[in-house]
Amino acid sequence: MPFLNKLLPVFMLPVGVVTLLVVLGALKKWRWMSLLAAAALLGGSLPFAANALLRPLEDAYPARSVGTLAPADAVLVLGGIMSPVRETGLTTEWGEAVERFEAGVNIVQLDKARRLLFTGDRRGSEGTALQREAHLRGVPPERTAVIGAAGNTADEAGQLRRHCAEHGLKRVILVTSAWHMPRAVRLFRIPGVEIVPFPVDYRSMPNRQLPYLDYLPTANALEKTELALRECYGIAYYSLFGR
Repeated sequence: MPFLNKLLPVFMLPVGVVTLLVVLGALKKWRWMSLLAAAALLGGSLPFAANALLRPLEDAYPARSVGTLAPADAVLVLGGIMSPVRETGLTTEWGEAVERFEAGVNIVQLDKARRLLFTGDRRGSEGTALQREAHLRGVPPERTAVIGAAGNTADEAGQLRRHCAEHGLKRVILVTSAWHMPRAVRLFRIPGVEIVPFPVDYRSMPNRQLPYLDYLPTANALEKTELALRECYGIAYYSLFGR
């Protein structure tokens, strides 16, 4: 049932819910359902609602500086950092989670971890591209590794579990987005290995200067609401079905 954690949330997120309500309302000629769809879309598009959903996820593991880290055997940077790689030699196109890569490089350069680990996507391209970028930033090739291909967080946890067993790693710093960290820590429980969370890429940002803007709908807020709900559904899925 691995597809369930990808497919089912589509119908449980604001856009999917609104689409179903609109279609049903049109078929049944129920105007109240159209109003309900509008309310769902409005609610999911409010920055206030998006921040309220994201903040508990991001507060689960507080932000920390690299200097507070004790030395570790390795630092693993979770994927989803780069836009699809077209071909070698083109300008690197980073996604919104570029802080993951920057943190991993910084941790190794400050000697808080001996090795910098990446995972590849199913085509293996992202991990290799990130490794190449780390070399350009001055990280020695012998201190980096792509530990295997992964299609999701559970796959990444499996690759790290195998790598730790093969290389005797006992302490690994885990770098991922703050909103993703609760689910990641749950999946990265490895017997005999200490996993140290290092969250980055915070998305819940209330408007301090113009707080009334938090109550005006935006497309960006809708994206954040769906992001938070996907994480909550992912946590629920792995709690029920395991890896």
